[in-house]
Amino acid sequence: MSAIVVENLTVRLDGTLIVDGVDLDVAQGEWVTVIGPNGAGKSTALRAIGGLLPFGGTIRWNGRAVGEMHRRERAKAVATVLQSPVVPPAVRVFDYVLLGRTPYIPPLGRESAADLAAADEALAALDLVPFAGRRLDTLSGGEKQRVFLARALAQGAGILLLDEPTSALDIGHQQEVLELVDRLRSSRGLTVLATMHDLSTAGEYADRMVLLSGGRVVAAGSPSEVLTEENLAEHYRVRVRIIPGDHGPLVVAVRPLPAW
Repeated sequence: MSAIVVENLTVRLDGTLIVDGVDLDVAQGEWVTVIGPNGAGKSTALRAIGGLLPFGGTIRWNGRAVGEMHRRERAKAVATVLQSPVVPPAVRVFDYVLLGRTPYIPPLGRESAADLAAADEALAALDLVPFAGRRLDTLSGGEKQRVFLARALAQGAGILLLDEPTSALDIGHQQEVLELVDRLRSSRGLTVLATMHDLSTAGEYADRMVLLSGGRVVAAGSPSEVLTEENLAEHYRVRVRIIPGDHGPLVVAVRPLPAW
């Protein structure tokens, strides 16, 4: 069964067409990564798929149209980790992760023992228990990214949307975060839809990739089918070499040949 089905997705921002007729199908438990040059519409498409932007076309999560679902139902089905989440000032790590339980707390109600346990479990899963009492704004970039993931896990959703999850992280923290996501996907049966800039890293973790350019899908398939020298030359305007890796193709930028 498909976890996410997108048909003829269009998104306009301030009257400008950003996403133009995108189709996408993500199977349950699959990891699909959307790539593309700057301005291709990756983040806009992801936000629309997560129900965070007005859109045209059809989006279904686990067979249900997004527009037919109440806000709390949406939050229980899909968790989205944005590039720069809004963080309440001076919030403690535990309290921020507990915000993921908001869809389960009745209006004017308080968190239950089950909510507190879900937050504790998410912190433990990402090795964040020692940071539970710390202010979020005192953590490093890699630690914050783990906290953002912990909140998404506490939400209990089966679909995880990640917008540039490794942006602003050094290479060690990039690998740490993606390995965590992959382990959690396996242990919890999560479906992952991500956007990424680093092509080699994206190709190592994704089951399938989708290349956007000008708001449209121009290539889709396995990493080796999408990450080709021809595709990247045409849509990224870059000269590269593709090297087979242990987990997927590795993309190496090559200086252009002299004009003379």
